[in-house]
Amino acid sequence: MDTCVYSKLNRFIPASFKFIKSGCSPATIRQDIAAGITVGIVALPLAMAFAIASGASPATGLFTAIIAGFIISGLGGTRFQIGGPTGAFVIIISGIISRHGYEGLILATLMAGIILLAMGALGLGKLLQYIPYPVTTGFTSGIGILIFSTQVKDFCGLNIAHLPADFLPRIKACAQALPYADTVTLGLGLLTVISMLLVRRFIPRIPAPFVGIALASIVTWAFGLHTETIGSRFGGIPTALPDPVSFSGISLLQLKTLIPEALTIAILAGIESLLSATVADGMSGDRHNSSNELMAQGLANIGSALFGGLPATGAIARTATNIRSGAYSPLAGIIHTLTLILFIKVCAPLASMIPLAGLAGVLMLVAWDMSELHRIKRLLFAPKSDSLVMLIALLLTVFVDLTVAVEVGVVMAAMLFMKRMSQLTDVHSLDTGLPREEIIDRTNGHEKVVVYEINGPMFFGMAQRFVDVMSFTRKKPEIIVLCMRNVPTMDATGIEALETVIRRAHTQNIKILLSGVHPRIRKIMTRLGTDKLVGPENIFPDFSTAVAKTVLHEDSSYPKCVHPAQNIPTHA
Repeated sequence: MDTCVYSKLNRFIPASFKFIKSGCSPATIRQDIAAGITVGIVALPLAMAFAIASGASPATGLFTAIIAGFIISGLGGTRFQIGGPTGAFVIIISGIISRHGYEGLILATLMAGIILLAMGALGLGKLLQYIPYPVTTGFTSGIGILIFSTQVKDFCGLNIAHLPADFLPRIKACAQALPYADTVTLGLGLLTVISMLLVRRFIPRIPAPFVGIALASIVTWAFGLHTETIGSRFGGIPTALPDPVSFSGISLLQLKTLIPEALTIAILAGIESLLSATVADGMSGDRHNSSNELMAQGLANIGSALFGGLPATGAIARTATNIRSGAYSPLAGIIHTLTLILFIKVCAPLASMIPLAGLAGVLMLVAWDMSELHRIKRLLFAPKSDSLVMLIALLLTVFVDLTVAVEVGVVMAAMLFMKRMSQLTDVHSLDTGLPREEIIDRTNGHEKVVVYEINGPMFFGMAQRFVDVMSFTRKKPEIIVLCMRNVPTMDATGIEALETVIRRAHTQNIKILLSGVHPRIRKIMTRLGTDKLVGPENIFPDFSTAVAKTVLHEDSSYPKCVHPAQNIPTHA
């Protein structure tokens, strides 16, 4: 098979297939079993907590972790990725459910899965890596703040009939009800958080969320405490996986309405899964396949939607736990899903006794970790533009919408990047290297030949500045030589700006010569007809040839201005 074709097909081969082919020893299998059980114990309370916080049932979170987690581990592009519901989706899911109902969420998740499949097939995974760090920090911290605020009600046992969806009304409602908090519920929440912090501090190898939930449940059962539990609110957890969902009766208008939600789910799932894979690479020294990972994420979300589950993605904390627990291959992720299935089959009745205050405590600690206050503080000392982007993304996430935050954050970051790039591109006059008496017109004292050197990309961010610099109002030369050896690329706007300067020069009887044009740029000029406008005979490989062949003589002893790729001395 052709090497190029094999390389393209190889990026779609799941990591699990490669490890099956290479073989596993009994020792590595034991490692994967131990790591998978550990991650399953960690995922158990988190899957239920994220589902409840999203406005769904705890069983839905478990089903999502099982179905999507199995597909992500079995078909993904990294050895260690653990998939399932995550905190980043909590606010998005609750918003979609409030606007379109649970059926709308399922359909949006299915559409997002198809979008992720297309993104992976087209190799768009690398594009998601260009979303700036201040933007991801801003919206991740904003999500953490929102999750924290949604858990105050269950953590404190507040008597609020309907918790407002918007941040400020929600904070106001919680503040008004806080004096009447239920002390038993608040005590269970504090017990969960304190026990998790102690476990993290002194015995970090034990899953802290599981310890916190188990301790709160035992105390609730042992003392017969009257507090809201999974059983009292949701009626417990079923002991079998749900039947596939029927998608009959879907209208084109409904699909059109859900496109923004599906795109939001797909983009966020792509960002978080690839970020998780990158973190896994850093911890393990491995290297993930972004295209294959996105396709696995797409299949996972389609599978989750078919069984009425939630949007899923790679979970950073669970993936890191998987690696720290000694996982060797994707088998660990599959074992993690089998652990959850075993819990549903055997321990589902026990889940009814889990207090919601305990799950709220787990989510509050997760939200605190997501807020990453140390990163926010660090970014405040970064360049002002980056700090501004981060703060705007954070505030928009909290007070407006996550989708708006990402869109505005990316646009702002792109505009600031273009501004910085335009500042790097410089247009300045250059000494011709010719004797003064040969370039001065004795009749009017004007220079016959003027040289301008362009350093940097010619793109839309600096096109107008180039046109302004090249405006001659008084002392007009006979010839302008544009030295382009340091121009690595040109976009359509840059070409248009160059043509504007050429046309303006021609109307003033000024001749334009181009030197040191990169071959790639020369091809673009040929396709767009720019070479005909300037004249193919006026495009030269170096400055001295341009001058010698048009106005002076054939002497090529002058300093040359050529592209660095050419083995010819360049102008200083």
